Amino acid sequence: MKLMVHYTLKNKGLLFFNFICVFGFIIIELGLPTLLSQMIDVGVVNNDDAYIKKIGLTMLAVVIVGVLMNISLRYFMTRITTNVAASIRQDLFEKIQDYSHNEYEQLGVSSLITRVTNDAYQVMLFMQNFLRTGFMTPMMFIASLVMVLRTSGSLASYVLMVLPFLLIGVVAIAGFSNPLSRKQQGNLDRINNILRENLSGLRVIRAFVNEDFEEERFDKVNKAYEKSSKNLFRLMSSAQPGFFFLFNIVMAYIIWQGSIQIDQGTLEVGNLIAFIEYIFHALFSFMMFSTIFMMYPRAAVSANRIKEAMDTEPIIKSKENGVTQTETSGYLAFDEVTFAYPGHAESPVIRDADFSAKPGQTVAFIGSTGSGKSTLIQLIPRLYDVSEGEILVDGVDVRDYDIDALRAKIGYIPQSAVLFSGTIKENLRYGKDDATDEELEEALDIAQASDFVAELPDGLDTYISEGGANFSGGQKQRLAIARAVVRRPSIYIFDDSFSALDFATDAKVRERINEETTDATVLIVAQRVSTIMDADEIIVLNEGNIVGKGTHEELLETSSVYYDIASSQLTKEELGK
Repeated sequence: MKLMVHYTLKNKGLLFFNFICVFGFIIIELGLPTLLSQMIDVGVVNNDDAYIKKIGLTMLAVVIVGVLMNISLRYFMTRITTNVAASIRQDLFEKIQDYSHNEYEQLGVSSLITRVTNDAYQVMLFMQNFLRTGFMTPMMFIASLVMVLRTSGSLASYVLMVLPFLLIGVVAIAGFSNPLSRKQQGNLDRINNILRENLSGLRVIRAFVNEDFEEERFDKVNKAYEKSSKNLFRLMSSAQPGFFFLFNIVMAYIIWQGSIQIDQGTLEVGNLIAFIEYIFHALFSFMMFSTIFMMYPRAAVSANRIKEAMDTEPIIKSKENGVTQTETSGYLAFDEVTFAYPGHAESPVIRDADFSAKPGQTVAFIGSTGSGKSTLIQLIPRLYDVSEGEILVDGVDVRDYDIDALRAKIGYIPQSAVLFSGTIKENLRYGKDDATDEELEEALDIAQASDFVAELPDGLDTYISEGGANFSGGQKQRLAIARAVVRRPSIYIFDDSFSALDFATDAKVRERINEETTDATVLIVAQRVSTIMDADEIIVLNEGNIVGKGTHEELLETSSVYYDIASSQLTKEELGK
């Protein structure tokens, strides 16, 4: 509830007007039965047409004001709740931007999507009902009971006898709905996870003819969600008929007893009619408030899930007053670096890595699958943090930088090229938002992407669909390379970024990059020996350990691991044998 109150209080001005409208609406709703009672007991009984007309016009004016109050109430309520939902989504999205890989793995990507969308929506729905009826019903209930007691104390006792039964029902339903709400939201997370995996892996699923398996997997989770939803909605829907059953019994009994009192002369007809209206407002207000009370567990589950994501602190943080500028540019050093994934300190994936690189130098990394190549270079922009040792960029430990300043020095191109929906131009400017068209064209030329972009009908304005699905793997990699080149960083990191390129294009791209990065440090992770043969230094990794350093020719002589890799890819002539 604290989270909902926190975001609601950000709209104090609107909340004040919402309260005024609620208060005015209550006065009007309870004023009408009072006026009706006076019309009957004074005007009708005394056959006073002028008085009846006067009260009638007053009631008409009250109704008009009431309609305006109700419209205003809905307006302010909608403004507040949409603001609350928007603020929650914005704050949660900004929080997620600071997460490291550890937090994404801990909470789950699909679950985070559900929290930003569905959970925020559930909170908004609850607040809509709360601001309209949650404010109104307690005051309406209290005011109605006061009017009931003033009108007929004897009839009021029958109402008070029913309230404990209604209260017990509300508490019981709320208690049962809480675990059902948690189960429902958990099943929704699993639906989103399967759907996300299915859409992203659709080609693999079709290639292995596993559509039926995926349909069964989805059907199982979908039915679990359906079952939990049915149980929850069945519980909630059973409440209203039960309340109305008691409500109608009470009303029928009050009319019966009221008729007896009228016959005895102890109660006037107008007062009975007003009493019925008051008791209607009292019981209906209680029922509406109980609905809010029963909705709360579901909203509380969503609010707690949002709060959990908000309260999750990333293990990788930007240092307060961290370094933003350095005297040098492009210098890199690993000093006895060891890294283990969080929670797996006993099995490090990188051990005692020690090497350095400087501007104008190309350093390559090669090794078998799972040897730690990609993990090693991901430590530089702090996608992960070292467990032991330190990484120095321009003489400063990466953990001492302002994290944005550190990453601004780096151009990172992952193996799986990530393109965003939008135009080619917008994607390239992701690296430098104020880049000119000339700079974009030059970057495309370096990445050997100019030709295929020029052939597109809209050129740089060609739209890229979600995930770059309308481009081939090689085209996406070249656009990703161009995006990094536009940035002109001091350290380039190519994480197997040439794997989708043919040998000729690979050679051309590397040649142009070497020409354009004479004042920058270039790091290349590769599986193909031909991609790294010309590197100034090649670092060979095996099971997280550096087992060789040197040029291509040196490693052929000194590193058996490198020789095995090279001999599996090169001819004897290329090996110099």
